[in-house]
Amino acid sequence: MNIVWLSWKDIHHPEAGGAELVSDRIRQNLVKDGHTVTLLTASYASSKSVEKVNGVRTLRQGGKFSVYMKARQSYKKISEPVDLIIDEMNTIPFFGCFYPGSAKKVLLTYQLARSVWFYQIMFPLSIIGYTLEPLYLRLLSKRYALVLTESESTKTDLQHYGFKAATIEVFRVGMETSRPAQLPNAPSSNSIVFLGALRPMKRPIDAIRAFESARDDNSALTLTLAGNTNGSYAKKVIAYVAQSRHRDHIVMAGRVSEKEKTDLLRNADAILVTSIKEGWGLIVTEANSQGTPAVVYDADGLRDSVLKDKTGKIVPSGDFAAMGATLNKLLKDPIQYSKIRKNAFEHSKQFTFKNSYADFCSLLGMKKT
Repeated sequence: MNIVWLSWKDIHHPEAGGAELVSDRIRQNLVKDGHTVTLLTASYASSKSVEKVNGVRTLRQGGKFSVYMKARQSYKKISEPVDLIIDEMNTIPFFGCFYPGSAKKVLLTYQLARSVWFYQIMFPLSIIGYTLEPLYLRLLSKRYALVLTESESTKTDLQHYGFKAATIEVFRVGMETSRPAQLPNAPSSNSIVFLGALRPMKRPIDAIRAFESARDDNSALTLTLAGNTNGSYAKKVIAYVAQSRHRDHIVMAGRVSEKEKTDLLRNADAILVTSIKEGWGLIVTEANSQGTPAVVYDADGLRDSVLKDKTGKIVPSGDFAAMGATLNKLLKDPIQYSKIRKNAFEHSKQFTFKNSYADFCSLLGMKKT
């Protein structure tokens, strides 16, 4: 099968995240199964315009916004008949459903933007995006017979904008975090972690405030924040930490390697996740794979990756005081904590790239070797 995949970021893009990792692994497996895959994506500093990446022909043209027009132009230059177009919508779709030809067209979206517009995009572009998103989603709902996504939250989101439940299928995500064969011993280090780029939508300051609230009642706690510190918002986070009453017990680790991330997760007693919205909340599953439970906000994606009171704790979104109190209560109850750790570890076992790819192929009616 000849497949064209549309995505504004590839796995090597400086802003690539969990969604790009999952998509990259699926494309690699498609190539291994004998399919031809061409990725049309955006360029970035020092990127090659044409490159073979893990067997995937990668064509890079345009930037964050111009990539959509450039991708259509590149598609028209493909001489071989195309059997399948995957339109990966990361905030803005490529409108691959309007591309010429008889190829099957599928929409792939890990999450919708909605409230994220006001956290990540400057005014007045945030208002424009927020206003236009429902309009183009309703248009797409009439054009795509199959939509793939990673969580029930996103499926519900899509239905709000005209997509029929019968056309939306959920597949499991995978992760590359190295998983121990058995549940590690509980660290009992009183170490709390926050992992993720220091961006507004991740609300790291909320995580810090939750930690401050928790540490007011438990002076043994420490917090490590790991993630990209580039950008003006990251400077606000750093400034907040510098003024924190618990600043001597907060570590800013910056961007960490995959091994460093795994070590942080394995040695932590809990992870705090305060995003305004996620597609799935992959960092929760990665933490669970190391035996580390999560305390998260009740937000899209996070309420999917955490089974409430079974694999972690869910608190009202924006209530950092409740997050701090819930964290302390969990850590002070060894019986409940042990049970949740075990449940989280076992639940995480199904989220492999093998299962993710199997789900993907099954939903598309494709055979896999």
